[in-house]
Amino acid sequence: MASLNVGNLGEYLREQRRTAQLSLRQLAEAAGVSNPYLSQIERGLRKPSAEVLQQVAKALRISAETLYVRAGILDEREREELETRAVILADPSINERQKQVLLQIYDSFRKENGLDTEPKDADHTTEDGISPEL
Repeated sequence: MASLNVGNLGEYLREQRRTAQLSLRQLAEAAGVSNPYLSQIERGLRKPSAEVLQQVAKALRISAETLYVRAGILDEREREELETRAVILADPSINERQKQVLLQIYDSFRKENGLDTEPKDADHTTEDGISPEL
């Protein structure tokens, strides 16, 4: 895990808060954290937990994964993978079986390209890697 880059994170949070036209107090209230604590995060003095970052992201209506990358908790490649999976799972135009098949294909391509040795999602696969629903 990379070390936290809280200065960069704080600057980014301040920018996002201002873009959302929220005061520090409003964001703190919406995220369920104290105003002084949020101020310290923005100034790069505190290292927020992943849970706090998730609450702040939700209040700002931005991706929590983006904040994790900014904080050094998650690298960019992992964020992209998580977002890809989330988009597949959220697609209302395909059914659950199709989503699982698509994720399995995605995992096999990542493995073939040397990016992943095992699927991240512990879906209901058998020992041979085939989903019983197929």
